[in-house]
Parts: sequence; C-alpha cells; structure tokens
Amino acid sequence: MNTADRFSRQRGLVPLDKLKELKVTVIGIGAIGRQVAIQLASIGARQLQLIDFDIVEPTNITTQGYLQSDLGRSKVEATAEHIQRIDPGIQVVTVLDRFRPQQEPGDVVFCCVDSISSRSAIWKSVKDQTQFWCDGRMLGEVIRILTATDLPSQAHYTTTLFPQTQAQTGTCTTQSTIYTANLAAGLMMHQFTRWIRRIPVENDTVMNLLASEMSCGIVTIGTIKNNLQEATQRSN
Repeated sequence: MNTADRFSRQRGLVPLDKLKELKVTVIGIGAIGRQVAIQLASIGARQLQLIDFDIVEPTNITTQGYLQSDLGRSKVEATAEHIQRIDPGIQVVTVLDRFRPQQEPGDVVFCCVDSISSRSAIWKSVKDQTQFWCDGRMLGEVIRILTATDLPSQAHYTTTLFPQTQAQTGTCTTQSTIYTANLAAGLMMHQFTRWIRRIPVENDTVMNLLASEMSCGIVTIGTIKNNLQEATQRSN
C-alpha cells in the first residue's frame, strides 16, 4: 500500500506534516477513548500514548467496540494491537495503570475518563504541560465536548470541574452506546483538526441526540467572568 494514497482524501482537512510531530495521549480507553484512539490512528497520528488500568469485559463488546477475542485482555493492549493493524508504523506506548502525576503527557491530551474527580486530578497535573486538551463526556444519548487551548478556554474548562456530588447521576460506564461514543470521538477529532489548522476551536459543545439538539460556541471573556463568579458562589 502506498502510504501517500492512504491519506489522499483527507489531505485538505488534516495537515499530516503537523500531525506527525505531535505526541498524543489518550487517557481512558473505554467507550469514547477507544474510538478516539482508533480515529487518531486512522487520520495519521504517528505517536500515541494509551493510558488505562482496566481489562475488557463482555459489556465492552457492545458499548466500546472491543472484540470477543479481547475478553480478559487489558484495554490498552487490545487497542494498541488494533492500531498496529491499521498502520504498523505508528509508535504506540501503553500504560497499564491509572494516570499518575509522574507520567509525562503528550503535546495533545484527550481525557476520556468517567468521573469529574478523575478529570480534576488529571487536569491539575497536565494543564501547564499540554498544548491541546479535549475532554469527552457522555451520559446516555447526551454528549459534551470541552476543549482548552489557551488561557480563556482553560479558565472556562476549570469552571466545569464541579464537585462530584453535583454531577448528574450516572457515568459513561452505566449508560452508553457505541454510536454515541463514535459521535463523541468524531466531535473531538473535529476540534483537534481545527486546532492543527489554526481554526478557532469551539470550547464547549453539547449534543442531545434524543432531543435532536446541538449547541456550541467560543467562550468570551464576559462568559468566563460570569462562570467564574458562579463557581466561586457555589464553593462558598
């Protein structure tokens, strides 16, 4: 297979010269994270780091796109093998563990974990080390994608890390489908490729499939101030 031919149809949308220079970390290789990793491999990422402590269970075949033959294997190992089948030239580093502060993240981080408390801990560790941060959240058929690439968007993202007790009941683990996870991953890839092309990203995107609604936007300074004030009032 001619490598150049593989990317011919996306050449105007995904700058490969910029993508190949980036080390990309995916934290949480579950419903959204596995799809993110596979899509990254498909569009041409050359350096991937996969972080997860979990193993493949029967329900993961239905909701996360794993195979029957993957049962009992670590999610990072099974996903790394799948990526190598897409393109054996991709450098994949697997970390069979939870994310820990001593781990070195990539230039780009996709956060695909289940809880707000986990997101908060990871964000605290990596926010000053990464250029592009994207957080995918999902409950049932509702998706929220949060992207941070500069100080204003980082400030907005921080306001979304409310205490776990205030989170909506349920997690990606308890309510998820493969089609919703694929859509979430696709929206995250879209923000990533916008950033690579230096097109302004949308900091906060919400899609409700059941209601056929989608809202997105670029956060303004005024919005950030209002969000910070609300966050301060809640903490008090």
